[in-house]
Amino acid sequence: MSKKEISSPRKLHIKKGDTVKVIAGDDKGKQGRVLFVERKKYRAIVEGVNIVHKHTRPNATYPNGAIEKKEAPVHLSNLMLVDPKSNEASRIGRKVVDGKIKRYAKKSGEVID
Repeated sequence: MSKKEISSPRKLHIKKGDTVKVIAGDDKGKQGRVLFVERKKYRAIVEGVNIVHKHTRPNATYPNGAIEKKEAPVHLSNLMLVDPKSNEASRIGRKVVDGKIKRYAKKSGEVID
């Protein structure tokens, strides 16, 4: 194993189920819900963002083969969490609330979770 695989990934500002906005790339400006986060690769799959065409071979489901549209992973640096209060992209901070560390939107101060 390489050193990169052994080290644990740092804390992420995005979790599964969050609403995010794409801030860079072909889909810039689009919003969607996070379906899956790949911690080691620092990527996330966002609903309706970064759609690619997947060519499938003929099988029982598709006797003639098919071209499926599906979401591809987006690097987390290109995503920004949407503030639940103002519905705009916001940076994330962490603070202790009731003895637990919670994320909050820096724009409005609203606790996220």
